[in-house]
Amino acid sequence: MKGLLTVTAFILFTEGRGFIYWLEKHLWACPFKNLTGIDCPGCGLQRSFVALLKGDVLVSIKLYPPTLVLLALVLFTLMHLKFEFKSGALIIKALYICATAIIIINYIYKVYYQQLF
Repeated sequence: MKGLLTVTAFILFTEGRGFIYWLEKHLWACPFKNLTGIDCPGCGLQRSFVALLKGDVLVSIKLYPPTLVLLALVLFTLMHLKFEFKSGALIIKALYICATAIIIINYIYKVYYQQLF
């Protein structure tokens, strides 16, 4: 088991050869931003997720604040589908509302900030 974890860590985190390095070099371009020149509500999610994979939580939050809430929403939803928690649907709804609110606030801030500078 320890050897498998070592091999996995080597594959993921080796500079210049690992999966994270490959992922950084192959991020998708945003079609909305390419057409309009304005960030979409999801711009920054990929870079934020890569930063999270590297362990840079603060950088991840700065790049796209809703990343952690969205990740928690996806993980909890998958767990709820498997284990059927008693109040799972309520928690999923709360996480969804929280993620939506953060996305909207972040988008308004980014659009306003872009217009100023």
